[in-house]
Amino acid sequence: MARKLMKGNYAAVYGAVMAGCQAYYGYPITPASEIAEAASTLLPLLGRTFLQAESEVAAIQMVYGAAGSGLRAMTASSGPGISLKSEGLSYCAGSALPCVVVDVMRGGPGLGNIGPEQGDYNQVVKGGGHGNYRNIVLAPNSAQEMCDLTYLAFDIADRYRNPVFVLTDGVIGQMMEAVDIPEPVSELPDKSDWAVFGTADTKHLINSIYLDHDDLEEWNRHLLEKYRTVEENEVRYEEYMLDDAEIAVIGYGCVSRVLRTTVDMARAKGVKMGLLRPITLMPFPKKQIGALGDRGLRGILTVELSTGQMVDDVNLALCGSARSDLYFRAGGNVPSAEEILERVSELYGV
Repeated sequence: MARKLMKGNYAAVYGAVMAGCQAYYGYPITPASEIAEAASTLLPLLGRTFLQAESEVAAIQMVYGAAGSGLRAMTASSGPGISLKSEGLSYCAGSALPCVVVDVMRGGPGLGNIGPEQGDYNQVVKGGGHGNYRNIVLAPNSAQEMCDLTYLAFDIADRYRNPVFVLTDGVIGQMMEAVDIPEPVSELPDKSDWAVFGTADTKHLINSIYLDHDDLEEWNRHLLEKYRTVEENEVRYEEYMLDDAEIAVIGYGCVSRVLRTTVDMARAKGVKMGLLRPITLMPFPKKQIGALGDRGLRGILTVELSTGQMVDDVNLALCGSARSDLYFRAGGNVPSAEEILERVSELYGV
């Protein structure tokens, strides 16, 4: 296993390459552009496909075609580009096509700015496009996890034949850390039972149109059962100092790193605080957060780089069983551990 100093964006491409990604289609957008840059170098060296599309819309439709032919395919973008890809993502989910999408979130709405934010949560975690579909969503908080979770995303995408997002932010994508590069996948999954290979003996048809109402309802029920299976089997999270905690903080991505420091600072002052970090946002760690509500904590503080999106899922998981509060920054601002600790002091009197 090799170790290399690199940006999180580069690490995602190394993870994809080692997972057997065979095709990348994308369009550059800050702060995700290094993903396309790295893919344009690495994939052709390995005899694989890189293509800079004429638009974000074209890129996701190229992913659709490549995934439909059985290739491990990937794209990446930031908020405005993900909006443009939303129709194509609905088509991918509706046609049960596995693919991987990296979203390096920037400030919004509209053009916003290139600072880090987490305002794409609802768009990505709740679907974003039309119809009854869900994305599976992984949320790294380091360059290492950008590599590892992108690697994992390809396996999950193939396992459930569904789009998988690596949802990150401008801090994680741009920061440089040492990354242990995994060994390349030894064998790619067999997709001959459904993929369209373009040969004379291929009889498969990939589509998302069901003109008969009953047929479409049956397909929607099939998708629903698949998402329920995902929720049963793929929940990932991290706990830090929660065993004896009287106050819990919840955050993902770069925020979770700040919260870990906040917990250390609180513990140094004698305040029993712990952290729960969701690693999967869909499926969301509902049971684990719900269990926090049953422990009689003084409070649970969700910290986001959005004006309150993930906190809705936290509150649903708690079902009113514990006090729940929100602290957020937006516009590209990231809170410091000191200001979060001050907010905890104001809210809970510690």
